[in-house]
Amino acid sequence: MTPTHSILRLVKPTLDTPFHIDYSWWEKEGRDLRVYLISHLLPEQREFFATHPTDEKVDWIDPETAEVRRVDALQQALHVASRDPSYITPSTPLVDAVFRVFLANGNKPLTPVELGEQIGRSPTTILKVIGGPKIYNGIRPAIDED
Repeated sequence: MTPTHSILRLVKPTLDTPFHIDYSWWEKEGRDLRVYLISHLLPEQREFFATHPTDEKVDWIDPETAEVRRVDALQQALHVASRDPSYITPSTPLVDAVFRVFLANGNKPLTPVELGEQIGRSPTTILKVIGGPKIYNGIRPAIDED
């Protein structure tokens, strides 16, 4: 167990504790993050990835500079999905809604209060779910490792 993970067991998260997706958790758990990310795409996007490699690159045109860059197709698809009004709804399961907020904001750490504002759910309920002993989809407190 790393020192950071030891600290996480000792620190009881509060409404002011910032959380994020700990992508290293996925590897440690032996789970396939890219397959899970595909489940967070819009239905028509999932159809595309059913017939294309998940690590495919696509051309992306910067809307400000018109510069063309090769980007990860899955990350680009997630970016597009996150702007759709149906991406996070009141019926989206809580853990999925929180995960999608982090996908949409580039995994910027947020507190349960900030998450509650974005998904329209109780910060206390969010804290009970993501601040408990079980780690859901790598969502955990964002602790500085410095």
